[in-house]
Amino acid sequence: MPRIALVTYDSGPEPSKDRDLPVLVRALREAGAEAVAVPWDDPGADWGGFDLAVIRSTWDYSWRAEEFGAWVERCGKLTRLANPPEIVRWNADKRYLGDLAAAGVPVVPTRYIAPGEPADLTDHPEYVVKPTSGAGARFAARYTRDEHDTAVRQLERMHAEGFTAMVQPYMRSIDTAGERALQFFGGSLLHAGVKGAVLAPGTPYDADKVAHPDLRPWEPTAAELAVAERALDAVPGGTEPLYARVDLVTGPDGEPCVMELELIEPNLFLWLHPDSVPRVVRAVLAAAG
Repeated sequence: MPRIALVTYDSGPEPSKDRDLPVLVRALREAGAEAVAVPWDDPGADWGGFDLAVIRSTWDYSWRAEEFGAWVERCGKLTRLANPPEIVRWNADKRYLGDLAAAGVPVVPTRYIAPGEPADLTDHPEYVVKPTSGAGARFAARYTRDEHDTAVRQLERMHAEGFTAMVQPYMRSIDTAGERALQFFGGSLLHAGVKGAVLAPGTPYDADKVAHPDLRPWEPTAAELAVAERALDAVPGGTEPLYARVDLVTGPDGEPCVMELELIEPNLFLWLHPDSVPRVVRAVLAAAG
């Protein structure tokens, strides 16, 4: 009977926001595994006592990047970690988009502004500023040329907190076609969804945002699936991720391009795709074997 940890965050007195977690714990137990949900920063956790630790909802990691990175390295030495430390390390910094672009994967054009560098903002009529380490649209905002001073203030705040900024043209297709999220598990497409625009005009960068508005099932096109698979093929390290989410938008040429490749803690949205639960369970059990 494999012992499996589903790694999450400490939600404190509030209920966990991970709707997948109780579903997976129950399904794995019903399949014969000894499965438990464990916060990644639980000082009493015996990671070496598990056959597999699956990172599921460590949704505070980007606030505590150094601490989380140290935990990943430590846990990866004590047990099998999914995804593996080398993949998590690479994916924790969104400058991986440059690696994907260098590998020939179509991505949203991105420039980076590190602390100490001048606020050389884009000349696009509308653009997005966000950190290279973040989740849930934290410190992300959408600007027009007329809002340059506000964007500079955001950069100053981010740089003061040690964040490198990334600047991208706002992909206006999101407002009409949405953003497609293709979920992979165990090496193949699990399911897909499409969501509306997260960044409304005028929303402050430090405001709370709904990360997945108007989410609904989606049947990916052949072109979307091909781009997603190219992105996964470009992941370094030679180890296939157990799970992945590839976020795609439509570029100015009408073709899909990668907005983000999430290999650390993507929400699986099993409440929207309940038929996917058995496939996830089989893949997790295989990884634990």
